[in-house]
Amino acid sequence: MSKIVIAIDGYSSCGKSTVAKALASHLGYAYADSGAMYRCITLYAIRKGVIKDHSFIEDEIIKLLPEINLRFEFNPQTKSSDTYLNEENVEKEIRQMIVSENVSKVSAIHDVRVKMIAIQRELGKDKGIVVDGRDIGTNVFPNAELKLFMTADPNIRAKRRYNELKAKGQNVSLGDIRTNLDQRDYEDTHRKENPLVQAKDAIVLDNSELTREQQLQFILNIIQELTLSTT
Repeated sequence: MSKIVIAIDGYSSCGKSTVAKALASHLGYAYADSGAMYRCITLYAIRKGVIKDHSFIEDEIIKLLPEINLRFEFNPQTKSSDTYLNEENVEKEIRQMIVSENVSKVSAIHDVRVKMIAIQRELGKDKGIVVDGRDIGTNVFPNAELKLFMTADPNIRAKRRYNELKAKGQNVSLGDIRTNLDQRDYEDTHRKENPLVQAKDAIVLDNSELTREQQLQFILNIIQELTLSTT
């Protein structure tokens, strides 16, 4: 089968990155976590003092963009890709709650999206890539051969996020996480710049009751059917 672009969109904390990484590893494809890219911008702005008390001036964020370089590198220990911000591995730092609480607003800035989309399209120009995010199938790669839209029950999503952060030693509450998810869902679906919507030709994957292995097999079955239909 010729290499394709696989676009995975969906709500926050649906496990998009987890299944995308597993899929890329299984297929021998490159992987790009668009959400991590926006988190890097947010983290950098926080470090620079541009984001304070959950507020910022857009122009100040835009001024930082030329200073930011992003890339993904395969980690042989975790067998997945780590995110690098200006040559620093920030895979753990970008998952902090302070970043989660600000990333949706940062990702809504036009100039930020233009820069990130340009990077994503460059990464996918030769195909053979799995990309996950909010507008991958609708805007970044509208002609992707396979589009998936992931969703799950909000309470299950919150619990998964809570367990993930607690395992990393972060002191968080389940209630705060659910509030954050609800806020991010609203901001992602209502923002002016390429809001989160399901592409018309996307296949829905509700993983509320599915294991990671079942999700991966679900997608691999789709790819097999896609292969058979194009041969």
